[in-house]
Amino acid sequence: MPLLEPDPEALRPGTTREPAPDRVTDRSAGGTPEPLRSELTALLGADKVLWKISDLVRYASDASPYRFLPRVVLVPEDLDDVSAILSYAHGKGRDVVFRAAGTSLNGQAQGEDILVDVRRHWTGVEVLDDGARARIGPGTTVLRANIALARHGRLLGPDPASAIACTLGGVVANNASGMTAGTTRNSYRTLASLTFVLPSGTVVDTADPAADEELARAEPELCAGLMELKAEIEADEELTSRIRAKYTIKNTNGYRLDAFLDGATPVEILRGLMVGSEGTFGFISEVVFDTLPLDRRISSALLFFPSLTAAASAVPRFNEAGAIAVELMDGNTLRASVSVPGVPADWAVLPRTTTALLVEFRAADEAGQEAFERAAEAVVAGLDLVVPAASVTNAFTRDAGTIAGYWKARKAFVTAVGGSRPSGTTLITEDFAVPPARLADACEALLELQSRHGFDAAVAGHAAHGNLHFLLAFDAAKPADVERYDAFMQEFCALVVDRFDGSLKAEHATGRNIAPFLEREWGPRATELMWRTKQVIDPAGVLAPRIVLDRDPRAHLRGLKTIPKVEAVADPCIECGFCEPTCPSEDLTTTPRQRIVLRREMMRQADGSPVEAGLLDAYGYDAVDTCAGDSTCKLACPVGIDTGAMMKGFRHRRHTPREERIAALTAKNFRVVEASARLAVAVADAVGDRVGDGPLGTVTRLARKAVRPDLVPEWLPQIPGAAARRLPRTDRVGASAVYYPACVNRIFAGPDGRPGLSLAEAVVAVSGRAGKPVWIPEDVAGTCCATIWHSKGYDAGNRIMANRIVEAAWGWTAGGALPLVVDASSCTLGIAEEVVPYLTEGNRALHRELTVVDSLVWAADELLPELTVFRTTGSAVVHPTCSMEHLGDVGQLRALAEACADEVVVPDDTGCCAFAGDRGMLHKELTDSATAKEAAEVGRRAYDAYLSANRMCEIGMERATGQPYRSALIELEHATRPTVR
Repeated sequence: MPLLEPDPEALRPGTTREPAPDRVTDRSAGGTPEPLRSELTALLGADKVLWKISDLVRYASDASPYRFLPRVVLVPEDLDDVSAILSYAHGKGRDVVFRAAGTSLNGQAQGEDILVDVRRHWTGVEVLDDGARARIGPGTTVLRANIALARHGRLLGPDPASAIACTLGGVVANNASGMTAGTTRNSYRTLASLTFVLPSGTVVDTADPAADEELARAEPELCAGLMELKAEIEADEELTSRIRAKYTIKNTNGYRLDAFLDGATPVEILRGLMVGSEGTFGFISEVVFDTLPLDRRISSALLFFPSLTAAASAVPRFNEAGAIAVELMDGNTLRASVSVPGVPADWAVLPRTTTALLVEFRAADEAGQEAFERAAEAVVAGLDLVVPAASVTNAFTRDAGTIAGYWKARKAFVTAVGGSRPSGTTLITEDFAVPPARLADACEALLELQSRHGFDAAVAGHAAHGNLHFLLAFDAAKPADVERYDAFMQEFCALVVDRFDGSLKAEHATGRNIAPFLEREWGPRATELMWRTKQVIDPAGVLAPRIVLDRDPRAHLRGLKTIPKVEAVADPCIECGFCEPTCPSEDLTTTPRQRIVLRREMMRQADGSPVEAGLLDAYGYDAVDTCAGDSTCKLACPVGIDTGAMMKGFRHRRHTPREERIAALTAKNFRVVEASARLAVAVADAVGDRVGDGPLGTVTRLARKAVRPDLVPEWLPQIPGAAARRLPRTDRVGASAVYYPACVNRIFAGPDGRPGLSLAEAVVAVSGRAGKPVWIPEDVAGTCCATIWHSKGYDAGNRIMANRIVEAAWGWTAGGALPLVVDASSCTLGIAEEVVPYLTEGNRALHRELTVVDSLVWAADELLPELTVFRTTGSAVVHPTCSMEHLGDVGQLRALAEACADEVVVPDDTGCCAFAGDRGMLHKELTDSATAKEAAEVGRRAYDAYLSANRMCEIGMERATGQPYRSALIELEHATRPTVR
């Protein structure tokens, strides 16, 4: 064990607590039992079998209110692996559930035996026919697919609110639709073909002309059974009519019986049945979508009405006018959305009866947009709108920022309303559909039912399609609360079916919580046909038992998860999973959601239980050490949960008093530390030139083993030489800004072997060239943005440096009279935002007077308009950093690159590189994993320039791609230099 290995006990919850009724029991503390573990390891390989208790717990939760602990989690890489898993399950009498993003809301991505992760190795988008179609891997998010299609002016039909995280495999398996899809743009209607693996292991590609012939040869009983069911359904005119009627409105409850009417052959029938089958019929390994035009001319309005009835009555009129979306938000929803950044604060006091409609029109050209706007204005003229708050305009706009704000508030319904629920309560998200003409009645009836059963009354939804959403929060640890939920569900299902002849699930799929009510909606005849269909396709019952079909009338109450209180920063989490695709450690260890899920399980446990001990033992590396701390999870989370901040807090808890004192000393004496670091880099560079990087790597690896991997960086070949000891000479007189070279740029030089100016020289030169000279203070040495200490959780050192830099900056800028230009985006973020909680009251006042400007913004907004570009490079690929995302200056990076290059590419798979200061040297495997997809995309072709704006991120990307990334400001200086020597 390393000398300074942190004690896992430091992270033990320090609270007195009673074990939760749904805690993982002690018999599962050892993880996957034998011989299951060894058999699957022999079958697939150790790297594809996740067996530790921490692995099982982190996969036990999803966005639903349910929690089931799998016996093992498998991570297959290809169809051979999937077929082997299914064959094993058949032979051993086990069952299998497939899981991708885990954003499903009804428990259909959870299993109690073999759970199969089909996200990690199943991504990819191939654009076909100039965008008319797209071949997509099932682990690809909707957002990622649409990014690729946007270049061709196309997009997918399904547009669920969880597009940032949900994957296409899940979208098809649930027939998820969203804001605009309705019944005509969903997966069932826009899927061209798909490839799937049946429970038997047979692979079917519905686009193959010989697919039916091959299926008949491989699965004769299945083909005969499907054709028999088809004939039986078509012979029953009443049933056929009922099936057609059920799909005139949105419906994802049960299996798509209309597949038997729409398909003429077994393969065609299976193609339809797989949509919405929730993993109970097979594994979807590939989908091909027919895409739709991306109409870029958008006009939107957020219109406020005095009541639900008034809003609902306006919906048909906007539908007739051609609106692509009409979204409804009631008063409670509007007020709760104030927690989402960018939503007007005055919504918090809206009257409860207020209801808003978000109405959007999309057109291909100006003429079409103007026609839609005229039609919209005619509708608005006849409406009785209200202005209950100063921010309300009730006007259509083309402004992209305003429109994005409207949609952000609407899409955050689940997490914004759910995030404001009482601590410790479970959240259930329901949706249903009624004929659009009955929308107002359905809203009123639902709100009355919620209130009568003691639930907060709130409703939102896709009003254009009669599709409503609502939330229920209750304490699953209290039997009385569970019974209250049950009573509500019994009345709710009766209301939707008996009064409105609606769909109990419009787009969230049956899952587990509506399975007991399937027959209530469809009747015994149709329901029995669904059971027979399952028997024909999966006679052994291998796939997803108790999902979609369950004869237990109380199945919706089984497995409800408790939500124990955890650290305040993470307590509002509803485990939606929106954060996961942004997380650098997603494919290495854990995601933000999983970090919170694991913490919650610790809180469910009795203090000192074997399960808690197993979780704590893994948590240090899996959660704390391999968190990049970039906080991009906060940007993705609709309620702004910063799991990175929680991990930094845990790092602080693991520090000994001695470590905190040493960190504080480094802050106090940072001038010496900085000079020593620059000297050490210079010496190491010289040694490397003589003997190579191998010996340096060996020495640092040995030191890491002896001391602690999280304290001693590993030498990497990509680490550049030392920066010049002296910064460029500048004058304070006449300066337009104070230029603060970050300590990383005062220690490390630019890319090796690249002639030209240093970053500091480039910033000084290009600023002067634009007529806006900058001044570098003589005493910048020994100062820092404090991120070094902040990212590692060294609070004392952080406070010292945070206050020092603010006091110094205030003096340099003459009390804020000049802007402070910072040449590393992470340092800009640190000085502008992250230092604030650690400042004294007096220094907070000084900080408020500062204007902290990232060098990208300075160059793009202030310098570029005054510069002449004399030469451009052919092509440039850019790497936006996570700090740029936080600061909102990715656009400025692109603007600089476009000024310097004829072609600029931002990779579709760009993301945080996870180098995170020195974390890429402490845990290089984190950066390797985080950059793998972006590096693969960048490596598909050569570029003339590789640009970013943070030295450590540039080192990380050079390690990933083998290419010399450098600052865009260096490229700008070269492009605008009148003569080049």
